[in-house]
Amino acid sequence: MDEFLNNIQENRKIKTESEVRMMAPLVLAYVGDAIFEVFIRNYLVKEMNASVHQYHKRATRYVRAKSQAEVVHALETELTEAEWTIVKRGRNQKSATVPKNANLADYRYATGFEALLGYLFYIGEYSRLSLLMNRAVEIINNGMDV
Repeated sequence: MDEFLNNIQENRKIKTESEVRMMAPLVLAYVGDAIFEVFIRNYLVKEMNASVHQYHKRATRYVRAKSQAEVVHALETELTEAEWTIVKRGRNQKSATVPKNANLADYRYATGFEALLGYLFYIGEYSRLSLLMNRAVEIINNGMDV
């Protein structure tokens, strides 16, 4: 855990870019999902004073597949070619399950978004990661009926 936190604190790569490109897109999405979840929880705690139940209900609006798919489509022109390639690799992976409340296309684009977040995390692009997650919040907030 100390090495993990030190890498982040010192803005160091956790893995080389070539190592990260060799990782399975679903592994990147697995980590990206966790990163975005923590980011959203922290954002909500900073933005509002609520019960855990209210935080959870609000968080699901940000982390659901439909919202993440909308984010990917809105960000497409802002992503680099390399970033879009990661999104497509994540999107094209076959998953064993699909959540019952998501359509397949949204779920696949959400997986692509999460893979991108995992990729940026592992290569140490923390400022880009932060920028894209903040943009995701803006995009979702603009489309959300609060």
